[in-house]
Amino acid sequence: MLDQHREYVLRTVEERGVRLVRLWFTDVLGNLKSFAISPAELENALEDGMTFDGSSIDGFSRVQESDVLAVPDPDTFELIPWSEPGAAEARVFCDIHHLDGAPFEGDPRQVLRRHMREAHDRGFTFYVAPDIEFFYFDPPSPGQPPRPLDSGSYFDLTTNDAAGNLRKQTIRKLEQMGIPVEYSFHEDAPSQQEIDLRHTDALTMADSVMTFRLIVREVAAGQGLYATFMPKPLEGVQGSGMHVHLSLFRGDENAFHDPDDPYNLSAVAKAFMAGLIRHAAEITAITNQTVNSYKRLVPGFEAPVHISWARNNRSGLIRVPVPKKANPLATRIEYRSPDPACNPYLAFSLMLAAGLRGVEEGYELPDEADANLFEIDDDVLAKLGIAQLPQSLSDALKVMEGSDLVRDALGEHIFEWFLRNKRDEWRGYKTHVSRFELDRYLGSL
Repeated sequence: MLDQHREYVLRTVEERGVRLVRLWFTDVLGNLKSFAISPAELENALEDGMTFDGSSIDGFSRVQESDVLAVPDPDTFELIPWSEPGAAEARVFCDIHHLDGAPFEGDPRQVLRRHMREAHDRGFTFYVAPDIEFFYFDPPSPGQPPRPLDSGSYFDLTTNDAAGNLRKQTIRKLEQMGIPVEYSFHEDAPSQQEIDLRHTDALTMADSVMTFRLIVREVAAGQGLYATFMPKPLEGVQGSGMHVHLSLFRGDENAFHDPDDPYNLSAVAKAFMAGLIRHAAEITAITNQTVNSYKRLVPGFEAPVHISWARNNRSGLIRVPVPKKANPLATRIEYRSPDPACNPYLAFSLMLAAGLRGVEEGYELPDEADANLFEIDDDVLAKLGIAQLPQSLSDALKVMEGSDLVRDALGEHIFEWFLRNKRDEWRGYKTHVSRFELDRYLGSL
């Protein structure tokens, strides 16, 4: 099968006159990296990989052990729809290996691939479907706040929704690159958008999220505008989340579905949810990896704060959507805390690791929290056993540091590098004097 995929890629490059093939991969923080090769080098790249200096990539190699291999995954080959006429380009995602062919410990894609194999060994395929929110702005000016394009709100389809054409162009390019879209609409905040991707296996989806973020920015830049996945770019309105719908399948059967359960949730689904709830605080530094992420995770702006679950309660961490027409294939859970600035390979890996830990060890699911948790006093919630997510990046890193689950799931290389990098980010934030502090204190103290 692999040989067939390679032959398809080589034939397509020749038939479509591809001039450049871009090899894509990510660093530990989820920044997309790339270098280009000529079609003449592609067959060798598919067979043996391409050597590059890993010490130049954050979180990869040290200088004394720098060289690594980028090995293209032919399943991910796609033509790039914004190539210049007559100069077709293609992209292919790569797995990063040591020169001896062993998987490279600093490659986030290899981390998720490992977890997908472990799930497969237990008889499961892990499917995800993210709802990705983002903002369009006029091009940023140094020292000036972002300027929204409109003052629209949920589902607006009027002249206020100036970004409707941008979404349409984005969806067209996503589908040209084999990424099907389920919904798109104007979100609640001014100039905020949401595009929901149709479910697929987690590795394919992580690749799709990386492609999605690039396409959104490319389309906006083509119109002289700016797109951002910053979790909280505007004060006083909601931030951007990436709610992730999760399910496990055994072959063609949904392992989360049980027709005899009042919620239609199987024992596997409940234990998986219990794993996510028990380990939620530990994985939050990965699902919400920036200082700015925690300005979204506050009460009153629709983002979850409390570690709880319910069927249709959007104030909790996990929601269990009611499937249309009781379709057993549609039974799933929605994990609501991640934001679109995360590294999807690592975020999906930890969601799967936490959920499967619950399945393997038979965690018991706590009671449903079906009230509006934002309206209940924190002391009362604590007595009910409902804890909060970490309230800052510093808090999240402290919890992560003590987590054996996260250390094992990420591997020592990424675990230690991520902690060092993010502690440095927190130190920079602590020493920064903000506009808020100057306005509040300079004239009165």
